[in-house]
Amino acid sequence: MADQQRVAVITGANRGMGFETCRQLAERGMVVVLTSRDVQAGECAVNELRSEGHGVTFQPLDVTDQASIDAVRDYLVDEHGRLDVLVNNAGVMLEPSDPANKEGASIFNTDLELIRQSLDTNAFGALRCCLTYIPLMREHDYGRIVNVSTSMAALANMGGGWPGYRMSKVSLNVITRVLAAELSETNIKVNSVCPGFVRTGLGGEGAPRSIEEGVDTTLWLATLRDEGPSGGFFRDCKAIDW
Repeated sequence: MADQQRVAVITGANRGMGFETCRQLAERGMVVVLTSRDVQAGECAVNELRSEGHGVTFQPLDVTDQASIDAVRDYLVDEHGRLDVLVNNAGVMLEPSDPANKEGASIFNTDLELIRQSLDTNAFGALRCCLTYIPLMREHDYGRIVNVSTSMAALANMGGGWPGYRMSKVSLNVITRVLAAELSETNIKVNSVCPGFVRTGLGGEGAPRSIEEGVDTTLWLATLRDEGPSGGFFRDCKAIDW
């Protein structure tokens, strides 16, 4: 299938890496649906991309709301009849994001409700989207799912602090592995990506990586050839430890 026939949905895409992923997939000729919980921000983001000549469309999407997820599925069926690429980029870090404030982000100082909310968005939100949209991919036996994770979810070097964020992203990696295993006989590939420490609203201006560097592996996984990997965890287009 030619790239220009592929339809991609990116969640949490009104800014940062989600926004840049939309731009670069559109530049590759894909039909891109930019989604965002914040309607005004999402529409502004789409208008910016359209001003650059990209035919990106906007759909409101709250990954914690099944009705919202279903509405995007219905839009895809009515307007495109398919979905080929899903980038689960929407995510939250509800504990203090300042790396220097480890005491404030300690598991001993975290409200369990923040952990539940983190799981609801970062893990269950992605799972809801996968379970709702994979049937569209099955119809054509083609799909590329990219779950945006983090090195903070790697058990190989797990540290302290930010428990809700860590637990939710570990769960996201589990979702990647389970889905990849159960879809192994299909041409639907599911992978996790660690973008690194990127200059976004979360990473801050002092982060070492540009947004373009941060999305490079996501773009690679979103456009994998049929012989490409599934069920892996990648940074800089190379496998890393879980």
